Amino acid sequence: MKLIIAIVQDEDASRLISNLMSEGYGVTKLATTGGFLKSGNTTLLVGVEDNRFDGCMGIIEKVCKSRKQIASSPVSMGGTTGMYAPYPIEVTVGGATVFVMTVDQFVKY
Repeated sequence: MKLIIAIVQDEDASRLISNLMSEGYGVTKLATTGGFLKSGNTTLLVGVEDNRFDGCMGIIEKVCKSRKQIASSPVSMGGTTGMYAPYPIEVTVGGATVFVMTVDQFVKY
């Protein structure tokens, strides 16, 4: 058995959860916040049997596509004044960061 921890952008979370549940995967949703853009994301916990692992990973890959987005980045306005002004930069968002762990024991009461 495997535990999949998938961190996805909020925009992708609902569709991913729907797709996983329609295929019979149990999903636990945790609201989390990303460190780089300080934007909301969602962490999903999915426990899967080894024979269903590839199917689950395929759904995550299909739903969570990366895309470009304009974000504001603070840029110093010079010297020691300490003034900052937002500067638009293009960043890649979306996709999924996935961690996979082997589960030694699973108990459901």
